[in-house]
Amino acid sequence: MRQKFLILVLILLPLQSWGADLRGRMGLGMTNQLANDIPALSIKVQQSKTFAMGGLLGFKSDRDNTLYGAGVKLYRIIFDEPQLNFYMAGLFATETYLNDEKKAESGYQFDGTMGSEFHFSGLESLGFSLEFGVSVRKVDQQAGTTFQTLGDSFLKAAVHFYL
Repeated sequence: MRQKFLILVLILLPLQSWGADLRGRMGLGMTNQLANDIPALSIKVQQSKTFAMGGLLGFKSDRDNTLYGAGVKLYRIIFDEPQLNFYMAGLFATETYLNDEKKAESGYQFDGTMGSEFHFSGLESLGFSLEFGVSVRKVDQQAGTTFQTLGDSFLKAAVHFYL
């Protein structure tokens, strides 16, 4: 299903897509990059032509537990093209997860990624991100600290609407 959706999106893409100058603009959106699998609200502010800062916050609360994830993300734009902005990013997040006894425990996540953000022609206020890199995480008591590779499509990395 996911593959069919991506093929449909690629077919419907306009032949030209232009990157947007996002300096001084704030993007609001969502991301699914937290290791505890809680969707998070995301904010990204383009400080200059080469630097952006972001933050993310997600939570899930019920009568037994409150789980959350909160983080800071820094972006360094390597270069931009007419269609894409390529960047390096670092994410630090603190989060909670459920242990084997179904009790909330604290964990953390450090991600080092490279990625790109693209915009459709005529829709410069909407940005889609793709990322790949490595992650150091502690979100499982039994596994302890894990080191892993990651690759996130725009369905997981981030979608931002720029104001």
